[in-house]
Amino acid sequence: MSTINIQITTGDPRPIFKQIVDGIRMQIADGSLVEGAKLPSVRGLAMQLTINPNTVAKAYGELTAQGLLESRQGLGLFVSEHRQQLSEQEQESRLQKAINAFVNEVAYLDYTQAEIIKETTAALQKITKKGN
Repeated sequence: MSTINIQITTGDPRPIFKQIVDGIRMQIADGSLVEGAKLPSVRGLAMQLTINPNTVAKAYGELTAQGLLESRQGLGLFVSEHRQQLSEQEQESRLQKAINAFVNEVAYLDYTQAEIIKETTAALQKITKKGN
């Protein structure tokens, strides 16, 4: 079974289930959770994070709906095979939304454009797999 390394932050404006979703998505993207990896049970992850099991179930449900996880009857939840489920137009829309949110967050920080690009590039390199 794979270890899920998620930090729940009480001051984070995102709900706890969304923090779990984002954490697992990032671990799949950076290769920490590989295709076929078994995830902890709802109860197991809830105990690990000391949160309500319903919150974990909601996060797992969203990840399953997004096609990132798959349930295997009697065996549990696993990281599913990577399949692009979004149209090109939807991908472009989400990219623009994410970029706009990012720019809005960093616009008033005391960093140069070069420093922001450097940090962004470094973060993207952590999740880029084999030249993608």
